[in-house]
Amino acid sequence: MKSKNLSENILKIIKSNGYKYIDLDTVIDTNLILERSGESFKRFIFSFNDQLGNELCLRPDLTIASCVRYLNNNKKTSEKIFYSGQAFRKGLNKKDSVIRNQIGFEILGSFTEKKDDKKIIETSLKALSKIKYNSGNLVIGNIEIFRLLLDKLDCPARWKLRLQRHFWREKYFNDLLKRLETNSDIDPTIVEIDKKKYSKMINGNQKKEVAGRSIEEILLRFDTKIKDPRRTKKGSNVVKILKEYLKIECPINQASKKLNLFFKKNKINLRVQNDYFPITKNKINKLNVRFNSSFGRHLEYYTGLVFKIDIKSNSEKLNIRGGRYDSLIKDLGFKKNIPAVGAAINLEKK
Repeated sequence: MKSKNLSENILKIIKSNGYKYIDLDTVIDTNLILERSGESFKRFIFSFNDQLGNELCLRPDLTIASCVRYLNNNKKTSEKIFYSGQAFRKGLNKKDSVIRNQIGFEILGSFTEKKDDKKIIETSLKALSKIKYNSGNLVIGNIEIFRLLLDKLDCPARWKLRLQRHFWREKYFNDLLKRLETNSDIDPTIVEIDKKKYSKMINGNQKKEVAGRSIEEILLRFDTKIKDPRRTKKGSNVVKILKEYLKIECPINQASKKLNLFFKKNKINLRVQNDYFPITKNKINKLNVRFNSSFGRHLEYYTGLVFKIDIKSNSEKLNIRGGRYDSLIKDLGFKKNIPAVGAAINLEKK
């Protein structure tokens, strides 16, 4: 089936499931992207300045463009939407295309989490109904489980935030684990020197600035570290638990059992019910369905369910990526979290 006809058929299927078609802006404010993804993300986008000096960029992701629209329209109610178009983003691999043709569908203002998560996956599966394929995989993960696990571990609060924030940056995350495990970046001599500086600074002018920060701010940060220090033995145990968790991978119908055995073994007061995941069958059509605890690290804005579908077809290269992103709209400037879940279909001709 030709890609154009396939795209049209997929759009019809999505529309028939109650989603409303919308148009998205091709150009968005660069600051909206960088404020939540950091300056380092700039190397992946195509940015330019308008005649007034404002920095704009081609949309690197249709989901972000959709959430910007929701934000600008000051929406407060739930809406089921879908769209199609191109996203413009540089990849780490120079061979990757910088123009990505996508079809996306979302539930913004998703206040019935489990029901809507299931709806998004069901819509994704229906989108495959017009494609002839031999086999494929549906991988499901959940970022929320990682966050809940992290909250239960005996680890300084600032380190919990750090690990959660950088979970999607796998290499840096692993570097953080190494530091937490060994305390190799802490020099006891320097710590003692800093304590003496602390004692001296606490009696001085705390409004004075040093390297762009007030002495009051520096003292507060140091005080937090002193009261909640890293300890090698505890850090080593935390890292051991996290590494073990991130290796959990199994058929989806075994996921809750595997997770609960892991929690019990490590004396962690958590439990996952059988109905926690939107799908519990190991096989749907020609797709093998599996749980992977480390999946979901490719995009930083996911907060709960994450999934991907890859199929093997003779004529089409298709993958679907999706998940829940309850904090994205707030990160882009809204005053509170707006729960949301969605998926993007990437379709390329072989």
